[in-house]
Amino acid sequence: MFNDFFEMRGVWDKKYPKISKRWRTHWKNFNAFFGYPADIRKAIYTTNAIELLNSVIRQTIKKRKVLPTDDPVRKVIYLAIKDASKKWNMPMQNWRLAMRGFIIEFGDRLSDHL
Repeated sequence: MFNDFFEMRGVWDKKYPKISKRWRTHWKNFNAFFGYPADIRKAIYTTNAIELLNSVIRQTIKKRKVLPTDDPVRKVIYLAIKDASKKWNMPMQNWRLAMRGFIIEFGDRLSDHL
């Protein structure tokens, strides 16, 4: 995995130096993430609710360039979250497969919650 990272750096360092620097700084976190099986990585990535929420808020605020006070900002954010939450009830694809991976990796910690 680390060899692939160095190979990628050779290609992308000049074009995206800040991204490459961030990867080097946080390599331990990335490496831990890539250590999990693909099913678990997908479950972690696709269920990142905080990132999804931030994305919804950013997109909504970006559409409205000028908001005169904090009150309209609060209302716009509230309505964006309310609208987005309607879509969040859809089940994750291949959840059973991911759950098997979670049980294999973290069975001792999950047993009380299953």
